Amino acid sequence: HHLLHANNLNQTELKMMKIATIAALLAGSASAFSPAATSNGRVNTAISAERSQALPFMNRPALLDGSMAGDVGFDPLGLSDIDDVGIDLYWLREAEVKHARVAMLAVIGILQVEIFGPAPGCEMATDKCQMDSFWQIWGAHPQYIAFALIMITIVETVSGIAATSGRESGERAPGDFGLDPLGYSKGDPEAYARLQGQEIANGRLAMWAAAGELMQGCTTHQGAIENLMTSLKDNSF
Repeated sequence: HHLLHANNLNQTELKMMKIATIAALLAGSASAFSPAATSNGRVNTAISAERSQALPFMNRPALLDGSMAGDVGFDPLGLSDIDDVGIDLYWLREAEVKHARVAMLAVIGILQVEIFGPAPGCEMATDKCQMDSFWQIWGAHPQYIAFALIMITIVETVSGIAATSGRESGERAPGDFGLDPLGYSKGDPEAYARLQGQEIANGRLAMWAAAGELMQGCTTHQGAIENLMTSLKDNSF
């Protein structure tokens, strides 16, 4: 009787040990797939951390870690990692910021001239299409164009030196020329970061807008607003 009782106890203990072992294995497996809480209270998984914010079906590019203003991990062509040809992410960011600022000025300039007319000294540029008025100025005062090209060369030289030195030293952010007359960078860091994001977002939109203005001007020979009104008239119900 005692031997039978001891045998039953051993079998019970063995079953309990098996159940405990299986439970421990299941708990360990579940923890491998459970989300991990970060220091700021948000919950992330290893999979979502590797995905691009802009393209969730693609992995986040290694160098686009969100530290730059406007960075949402959008790089389907992998251009952020082509430093083996002498062009790295710093150079690409410098070019993006520069073209974004130029595009914003271009969009406003094209619309301003079409609405209010040419600047003093450029009265011969009467065409509403700024692509055509450029050739009007070229025909009447080619020295204006030559002066503009000289100024562009000077600006590009200064910009190139700044970008090259900043790229080598790592002490200058791409596109930073220290131009901050209103002191935005000295105020609230979060507000300044928000302004940087707005600058690059509006600049990206302006690059598309400037390209559209140039394209429609060269193909329709109408001003941007004139072409918009024509399009609305021709396609209205």
